[in-house]
Order: sequence, then structure tokens, then C-alpha cells
Amino acid sequence: ESWFSVFDTKQHSFITGGTCVEIHPVLPFASTQPVPLPFPMSHGTTTLAFMFQGGVLAAADTRSSCSGLVACPASQKILPIHSHLVGTTSGTSADCALWKRILSRELRLYQLRHGQRLSTRGAAKLLSHMLHPFKGTELSSSTRGDQDVFVRNKTSFSGPSLFYVCSDGTRLQGTLFSVGSGSPYAYSILDQGVKWGLTVDEATSIAREAVYRATHRDAYSGNCVDIFHISSKGWTRRSREDLKQEYYREKEKEERRIRRNLTLSE
Repeated sequence: ESWFSVFDTKQHSFITGGTCVEIHPVLPFASTQPVPLPFPMSHGTTTLAFMFQGGVLAAADTRSSCSGLVACPASQKILPIHSHLVGTTSGTSADCALWKRILSRELRLYQLRHGQRLSTRGAAKLLSHMLHPFKGTELSSSTRGDQDVFVRNKTSFSGPSLFYVCSDGTRLQGTLFSVGSGSPYAYSILDQGVKWGLTVDEATSIAREAVYRATHRDAYSGNCVDIFHISSKGWTRRSREDLKQEYYREKEKEERRIRRNLTLSE
């Protein structure tokens, strides 16, 4: 039966399992006493993910803001973890990128040790346990979607799953989540339009409209929309689309509706 132990010194961490391997510390350490920020960090975003019969669809805007400044109009808020798992991020960009790299590494190590990927539930639980010591430090939050496919003598398919993991370690499972300052506006579209029987094109259209409506009302969200579709074959990414195209489509629909009403009134 294999075993290993972990112990820390001030400069290095050691992992032993019959032999001793010296490595540099790779996990950040949480302070026992959270230090309050010297200034408020105002930021916002719009990210969403939902399940349907074709898998999981995740969408997010691309605006990164810092107080009243648009720091980056083309940031990537949907981060691939492995071939069948992506995470949408909301919070401090640096923290989100760090935890994405840590989670990707841990899941890859698990796959190498056990010959199969860790389930979505297990990945969400792992991330939750890693974030819990940092409760109160306002790190980040994320929604995540995955398609579980395991191979043991034959291929088995357990279907899509979706989890919300918060920076305080909160872990929730559901079929629809939206996170960020624009999420209340996105929910107004998602609650009305999301159904299990949607096609991929219909789900994409609803996700794009939800992000558009959020960016129309939320000053901290905007610019473009990224959309990822996760299925049993892995994740695929649509070409980034400027949200002004969605604005023009909405204007055309409104003009056609007005012309149709005028025709009926005549």
C-alpha cells in the first residue's frame, strides 16, 4: 500500500514516500488573521453557465475593471481546466488565474496516479477545500461545468454537471448559475429561456443575449462575449463576438416588429 507524508520548513516543503523529494512550496498559505484591504476594490463581471440536453454552456463578458477604470477590454474569464472541464471566474483576476493553475495541476496529478480524471464533484470539492482556509480574504468565486466520462474496461458516461464554488469554500450544485455584478440582469433572461431540450444554437443564443442584457445595464461588464460548449467530446470555444453585433441584431428585431405592427394596423 503506497503512502506519503508532507511536512514544511521555513524555506522548503518535503514529500516522502519511501524516498525524500525536495520541492518548492506551490500552494499559497493563508494568514491566520486576514489583513483588511487599505482601499476598496470595486470590480464586476458577468459570467454564467447552465446545463441542457447538449451538455453545459458557459458564457462571460471580457471587460476587466478596477474601480471606475476599464483595465482590459479583452480579458479571458472562462479558463479551461482540462479537456472536459472549464471554470468561469469572477473576482480578482490574479487570484482566479492562480487557483486555476493549482487546480489544473492537481487534477493532472490525480489522472496520472489513478489512470482516470477526477469527477466534477471531486474537482469542486477539492477546490472548495483549498479555498476554505482563505475565508474572509475576498479571493474569487467561480462557476464550473464539466462532462464526466470515465474509461474502465469500457466507456461509461455519467452526463454533465455544474458547480458553484465561492472563495469562502461554499460549494453548490445546480443546473444554472450566474455570478458577478451583472448576474441579476442575466438571470432575467436565463430563468425565462433556459430549458433542458434546447439545441446548441438555441442555448448559445440565450447565453449571448443574457450577457448582452447584463452589459447593457451593468457598467462593470461589457465589450465582447466568450462562449464555451462542454459536451462528451470535450469543450469547444466559439469565436469571440463583439456585443455591439448583438445590439444591432436587437435593433433589427425591434424595427421588424414595428413594421409588422404598422402593417397589421393598416
